[in-house]
Amino acid sequence: MVMEEDIKIIKGNIVFTPSFGQLEIFENGFIVIEGKKVKGGYCELPAEYKNIFVTDYKDALIIPGFVDLHFHAPQFANRGLGFDLELLPWLERYTFREEAKFINVAYAQEVYKKVVTELWKWGTTRVVLFGTIHKEATAKLMELLALTGLGGFVGKVNMDRNSPDILIETTEQSLTDTEDYIKDTIDRYQLVKPIITPRFVPTCTPELMTGIAKLAKKYNLPVQSHLSENAGEIAWVKELHPECQNYASVYREFGLFGQRPTIMAHCIYNDDAEIELMAKNKVHVAHCPYSNNNLASGIAPIRKYIDKGISVGLGSDVAGGHEVSMAKVMAMAVQVSKLKWLATDKKERFFTIPEVFYMATKGGGSFFGKVGSFEEGYEFDALVIDDSCLEVSACNQYSIEDRLSRFIYIGDYKNIVARYIAGAKIEQPQF
Repeated sequence: MVMEEDIKIIKGNIVFTPSFGQLEIFENGFIVIEGKKVKGGYCELPAEYKNIFVTDYKDALIIPGFVDLHFHAPQFANRGLGFDLELLPWLERYTFREEAKFINVAYAQEVYKKVVTELWKWGTTRVVLFGTIHKEATAKLMELLALTGLGGFVGKVNMDRNSPDILIETTEQSLTDTEDYIKDTIDRYQLVKPIITPRFVPTCTPELMTGIAKLAKKYNLPVQSHLSENAGEIAWVKELHPECQNYASVYREFGLFGQRPTIMAHCIYNDDAEIELMAKNKVHVAHCPYSNNNLASGIAPIRKYIDKGISVGLGSDVAGGHEVSMAKVMAMAVQVSKLKWLATDKKERFFTIPEVFYMATKGGGSFFGKVGSFEEGYEFDALVIDDSCLEVSACNQYSIEDRLSRFIYIGDYKNIVARYIAGAKIEQPQF
């Protein structure tokens, strides 16, 4: 039986996406939350709740919290750097050098405080993070994320080949440190958990991939990595693993492609066999349009994946992407889809706001379970948006759907006046 003190009710203009491309709107409606979970959304409050206090957000929009499926936390200081380069030289010149600094836990703490504060500020309520190869620094990242009240997965990166001397492990050390990190963190926090994180095939030997797949199975952990981001990367993987049919099948061969819940970022150049394997193994795609543009990687065929039943969420991909805001990532996802539409002779339809809104909420949230929607039984993650400052004139009467679109395109963090995660209101972190 749910106690009355465990029930919250909030009121406002409620907007969410129960299915891809479909907005559900309760104008001046109510959401009833029991503990961490949504009991229901209502146009009129049921009589059984009439004596319970209602938090009334007036004319504000109430939307599910944003989910970022792909973010490199140690690259935060590199945002905006090196975008005259493609992926592989960018990694060598900028990324690996910055990540090597995280052997220093004090430096890691300084950067990661900024990372989690920015995530909170821009309305990301759940996030999947890459750390570095350094287990102590990555444990600090997880601690800070948990202290902030956000939910997420945090991965200690694995790299034992084709990496600079300043950022490489032995196979044995990588496996030992990864298991130590898992044991230390797996039961420490309620909303933040470890995730197995091979950087990508070129930096992981077969022995390492086999070993971390065993850890994923042993500790029942999900997996994240990169797939088919760049043409040079794909050619390199083919040289390293000529015995495998394609890039995806390398991960599959070593137990890292859907044997446990899996996120693959980018997926720009997957062939039909890879797409079928992704669909069969229920691999999640993290679509990262800013990074794909900045590093001249390409435009991913996201509509094709969705039509095949593949789950797609959005990723900021800091620092390949330079924006933390998932609202801005949504807008960019629409924009690049229009270029894809033109490039395919208008065959691959471009995305609408309700579709990218789904990706940024329920689509990405599905990796966490029942997250990203206001349907009954979903964990209550929400943003309260005061968009009144975006009004131009009292003569402009925008619909709720139009107001959502305007916030996505021209709003910012100052419009977010409250954040809820798993039923709890989360205030600005104080470090």
